[in-house]
Amino acid sequence: FILLWFIHLLGFMIIAPNRAGVLVLFGAYKGTVKNFGFYWVNPFMSKKQISLRAYNLDSKPIKVNDKLGNPIIIGVVLVWRVNDTYKAFFDVENYADFVHIQTDAAIRKMAGAYPYDSFDDDEAEICLRSNLEDINAVLEQEMAERLALAGIEVIEARISHLAYAQEIAGAMLQRQQATAIIAARRKIVEGA
Repeated sequence: FILLWFIHLLGFMIIAPNRAGVLVLFGAYKGTVKNFGFYWVNPFMSKKQISLRAYNLDSKPIKVNDKLGNPIIIGVVLVWRVNDTYKAFFDVENYADFVHIQTDAAIRKMAGAYPYDSFDDDEAEICLRSNLEDINAVLEQEMAERLALAGIEVIEARISHLAYAQEIAGAMLQRQQATAIIAARRKIVEGA
């Protein structure tokens, strides 16, 4: 009787708000409990808890090359949460590490697809510096596609840091100043 009572006690579990309990019976997934409360399940099930809270990832700025090959420093802020507990628990080794690695990969892909500025690329409709809303939408879509594999929902993705790399920053600043002077002189000539 004491042994049965002890086995019966092993079936109780508590689910806190914004957490879920993943239930596995002898290696087979049996379901997820997402509603908070006090539950009793088969005592032979293993019960693993997973957080459903929203997380912020402020990525460390990394050096990448833009579409024109210019080295730039770029960082993003990502707001995400687990949406599909099965995928987060079983389809990837560690979903938090997966988010970090895929964020870096998405940054590199996106930065390599667009120029920092549209000085040398007259055909560029979108550039990283002046079309931030469009770029953020592209980044958010790229992140959502990559993280869907792990059952992660992307709530928001935004560029938090964008600059030329230190080795070319001075030359690019002079270039921007020269472009502004030329534009001002054109206006003067047009006015005359």
